[in-house]
This record gives sequence, structure tokens and C-alpha cells, in this order.
Amino acid sequence: MNEQPNNPLHGITLEALLTELVEKYGWDELARRVNINCFKNDPSIKSSLKFLRRTPWARTQVEELYIRLKNSPWNR
Repeated sequence: MNEQPNNPLHGITLEALLTELVEKYGWDELARRVNINCFKNDPSIKSSLKFLRRTPWARTQVEELYIRLKNSPWNR
């Protein structure tokens, strides 16, 4: 198994990442921060995971938001 000590997403599943973002921001704020329909129209973790796994640009935006959240001094 490759070690990735400098990868901030190493060991974090997409489901855990998305769940934490939803708990922190809620669906409405998440949809405002990442403008994708699966966060706006009848959102759920399951449907969002399906979309994010098939849509690399959207997954990248969500991962970048998560990294910004984790690096924020207000998140400590």
C-alpha cells in the first residue's frame, strides 16, 4: 500500500468527507459553496456520492472545499 503522508485526503472516504461537510454547512450552504444540482434538488448522501464518483470536476470542488475547511484556523 502506498503511503501518502502529504495527501490531506489520505485515509478519508468520500462518504466521510461529504457527511462532515453536510454536518458543518447543511445542504443549502453546501449548494451555495459548490454549485451542483445534487446538493440543491432533493439532496441525499447516497445520490450525491453517486454523482461525485462519476463527475471528476464536481468531486474535485468538494474535496477542495473539505481541505479548506480542515485548514481553516476557525475549525480548530
